[in-house]
Amino acid sequence: MNPYSTAHRNSHSDNTMMKYNETPEFTRDVRKLEKRFKTLREDFELAKKGTIELNHIMKKNNNGVFQINNAGNTPELEFYKMKKLACRSLPGKGNRSGIRVIYAYFPKLNEVVFLEMYFKGNKENEDKERIKEFIKLNEVR
Repeated sequence: MNPYSTAHRNSHSDNTMMKYNETPEFTRDVRKLEKRFKTLREDFELAKKGTIELNHIMKKNNNGVFQINNAGNTPELEFYKMKKLACRSLPGKGNRSGIRVIYAYFPKLNEVVFLEMYFKGNKENEDKERIKEFIKLNEVR
């Protein structure tokens, strides 16, 4: 269903699988931020388990992920903002680093596609145009 090829799978003790993909724009965002925050990619991998999988697979809300209202959410496709991402390159900040991750979640497929990553100090909110373009590309509405 998605044209993105950077997927990998994580297994869990209950054999539930979460599939991850990322858009080329997301990859560029991460590369740009990694120049400033050297541990970002590794910290992000930990956040997937500790925030995204906790919320969507284990159904436990740690107040780290919020659904984006008015983003075109449907039962097949939901959009979220991850606000809790502890970045070791920002000492003393903990999971309140200011790094935000925007992603699309396909509940029936247990699939996440990362759309955008930004530092709140540089940008206040997500790029709604990326979300609209993603919806258009995936013919979901």
